[in-house]
Amino acid sequence: MIDAVDTAGDQEERMISRGSTLLGTVLAVGAVVLLPGCGSSTGGDAKPVTTSTSAEASLAADAPNGYAPCNDVPQSVLDSEKLGMKIVANNDASGGVAWRGCRWVRPNGYSVSIRTTNLTVDLVRSRNFPEATEFTINGRRAISTRQFDGPFVKEACTVDVEMKGGSLEFNLNNPPSNRDTGSMDSCVLARELAEKVVPSLPATA
Repeated sequence: MIDAVDTAGDQEERMISRGSTLLGTVLAVGAVVLLPGCGSSTGGDAKPVTTSTSAEASLAADAPNGYAPCNDVPQSVLDSEKLGMKIVANNDASGGVAWRGCRWVRPNGYSVSIRTTNLTVDLVRSRNFPEATEFTINGRRAISTRQFDGPFVKEACTVDVEMKGGSLEFNLNNPPSNRDTGSMDSCVLARELAEKVVPSLPATA
């Protein structure tokens, strides 16, 4: 990362980094895979989540470029959610998975990465992550999932919203110790945020 943030932000970045790398490895493996749960970047006690799938369809060469979250997420939305401390959060994982966007932190609240990715909604659904829930936002297919097992399973949630060639991903971390949002479900927060941001996506994206 290019800067330092508070404890919650650091924890979320470790979760994103490990989760992204693991999912990229999963895509490269194909048949029967083990997706370890998230802890710190140096390991943890989380139990693996086992998923079975056939080899994946080819991914787009890069994340969709019709929307640049670092610049295109409306400032009015960021202000309404008290999100600041923007940090670039681009990432590339094995298997060709790519993420392009930024991370924001709410003081005394959640942190979230909003990034385009070449992972599609269908591909995320095929992972069989826990608590997968499908819905639509502004006419686009979307899915929320718990992509981490173990002690972090409830405080993290990922929402992917359909784009051409991938999705717009909201990876939200909300530790219970956060005074403002810690008592709220992370998937509720992620979906509500996505519902505010997605209308700013161009129709062509």
